[in-house]
Amino acid sequence: MSSEKATASCFCGAVKYEFALKDVKDTHLCNCSDCRKISASMFATNFCLLDDEITWLSGKDKLTRWGQSATIASGNTMTNSFCSVCGTILNRQSSGFPGANFLRVGTVDDIKLHDEILKPGVEQFTTTRVAWYHGIDGVNKAEGQFPFGK
Repeated sequence: MSSEKATASCFCGAVKYEFALKDVKDTHLCNCSDCRKISASMFATNFCLLDDEITWLSGKDKLTRWGQSATIASGNTMTNSFCSVCGTILNRQSSGFPGANFLRVGTVDDIKLHDEILKPGVEQFTTTRVAWYHGIDGVNKAEGQFPFGK
């Protein structure tokens, strides 16, 4: 697995990147209000890569960035990167975690990886999840932000 790579792309295919599967860290499902709004869904599934673990194959110049801190629980600024053509969010970066990228699992091209390497290991902001969703069995849970790296 150490030499295996995967690709991820936006809906229209204008933006595409590659990463090594061995570099995937901190896979998580987030129920926070920001992830709900920005994903237009009830939660977002994410994974983390460092800046130097991402190889942009195409369309990096097509990313539009927007950030704010008003609704972020930590008070950090979260900067979101969207494809300027189709609007797909590809990643988020927090001022509290310089060099880290929180990427969307749904953008990874090989769906088999969603059930394997990219399956969430943590569910966070459980107190704000919708009532009809009861969470993921067998993973760590946090009422707020999970203390990754601690």
